Amino acid sequence: METSMDCLFRYPGYELPLKDIIRSENCYLYDADGNRYVDLESGVWCTAIGHGHPRVLKVMNEQSGRIAHTGFTYTSRIVDEAAHAILALHGFESGQCAFLSSGSEAVEYGVRLAQAINSLPMMLTMADSYFGAYGAASARPAETWFSFDWMACANCDFDADCSDSCGRWAAIPFDQIGGFLFEPGSSSGLVRFPPEKLVRSIAAAIKAQNGLILVNEVTTGVGRTGKWFGYQHYGIQPDIVAMGKGIGNGYPVSVTAVSRQVAEKVAHSGFKYAQSHQNDPLGAAIALEVVRIIDEEGLVARGKEMGAILLDGLQTIQTRTKAIRSIRARGLMLAVDLEDNDNSDITRAVQQELVRKGYILARRPGLNTLRIDPSLTIEKQDIENFLAVLEKTLIQFQNLR
Repeated sequence: METSMDCLFRYPGYELPLKDIIRSENCYLYDADGNRYVDLESGVWCTAIGHGHPRVLKVMNEQSGRIAHTGFTYTSRIVDEAAHAILALHGFESGQCAFLSSGSEAVEYGVRLAQAINSLPMMLTMADSYFGAYGAASARPAETWFSFDWMACANCDFDADCSDSCGRWAAIPFDQIGGFLFEPGSSSGLVRFPPEKLVRSIAAAIKAQNGLILVNEVTTGVGRTGKWFGYQHYGIQPDIVAMGKGIGNGYPVSVTAVSRQVAEKVAHSGFKYAQSHQNDPLGAAIALEVVRIIDEEGLVARGKEMGAILLDGLQTIQTRTKAIRSIRARGLMLAVDLEDNDNSDITRAVQQELVRKGYILARRPGLNTLRIDPSLTIEKQDIENFLAVLEKTLIQFQNLR
């Protein structure tokens, strides 16, 4: 039966060229006509270990057959087991965590925790960060949030750590800031990486006055950037970490994890938060299995290797075609800005042609940016085939510029 999808609210700005995907396997999607597509955005960056991983499907089946959902007065041991495994990834032994339902919720939960125990009223973040669809982290009201525009710091040639000798640094009201909420690389989907020196300096300044370091790893976590978590590229130790997307491999589970010190302060703060699917055993069991698979199959290192192959190929195409303006990459998180003009949306045309040729990747609405975020399990041959098709496609549309 033909459907129009008009009965669904959808994310604004994104087109829907494929309306009848009926099956998936690892990085492949299949439509009702039998056409196969390589999913290079891993389902909005969620299927870290590929669609329909057999071990995850097995756990989903077995756990849902035992108990999928619990209440406020009873739980299941699998939730505690998953919590220990995830806390250990961050060095949060004796810390605590909460299993929730979305990345937005995990970030908001972390912010509320911080606000409950902070002695200073404001939070600091980067101006181009994205923290979710709702709540204080999304709204960031000026009276309680300081948004720092770091782009002028990207090419700073000052050797020492940041200090008041820099006017931009001096303008940060550290005496009012009790926490730093850091998104290590997604930059609202544009894939920008703030300088390590700047991030380290901010973290040090916050910690010097007993503030908290919060990290949003919803997009950058679970091996996406070539390390387990994006903050590990910056040499900082967070107090609170929000995880989502890849931690459930497509299942809607997220996690907020905190250090022992934070957990102890929260216990005496009167903090309260409850929702119906908090610490459900099914979500926890899936998250635990995803962590085990990534660890046992060496997928963080594999993702880093596949990312290097993809980046090298993109740089070669950039040299050959002059159709790529810039590339930003870390592991299997990549953004490609195409040369475009005001008269012809080449980026949109390129994306649509790639879909017709069997490759799905995200285009930032209204921008000349393509996002490439395949699963850590993508095959080298699929990367090489995509690069060949991309180069031919870019050449095909060069005369539109």
